[in-house]
Amino acid sequence: MLVSEIMSRSPKTVTPDTKLLEVVSLMCLFRYSGLPVEEDGKLIGIIAEKDVLHRMFPKLEDFKDVMAVPDYDEMMYQYKDVVNLKVSDVMTPNVITVSSDMHIMKAATVMVRHKFRRIPVADGGRLVGMLSLGDIHKAIFQSNLSHNML
Repeated sequence: MLVSEIMSRSPKTVTPDTKLLEVVSLMCLFRYSGLPVEEDGKLIGIIAEKDVLHRMFPKLEDFKDVMAVPDYDEMMYQYKDVVNLKVSDVMTPNVITVSSDMHIMKAATVMVRHKFRRIPVADGGRLVGMLSLGDIHKAIFQSNLSHNML
């Protein structure tokens, strides 16, 4: 079974200039864990919840005193500063993808190896869909169910 048979087509995308406030609104309202970033019709990156939240964490060099404990409430309030950034400020460039003609088990291997729950599907650098582990699991379940193996 191929990725093209089970992927979600026409996924929601954002551009590098999209404000993070718009992105996090989509993430929270529609439960997107990440969105592909496109520019001029080409996939150039991905923006994930972890990319947004990571900007709120202190960097290692911020800990001058080994015993210092961060002010977690203050860290939460940094969110308002983070959401004023643009996608290009926090996105992951050079995104790992799978192709639409790849076998779903090979795609699952790529996803598991990189600890991804969802991955963009791209052909020739152009985004054609998104694939989730849930899509793969459902296809395997249905395939086995139809073969009376359960």
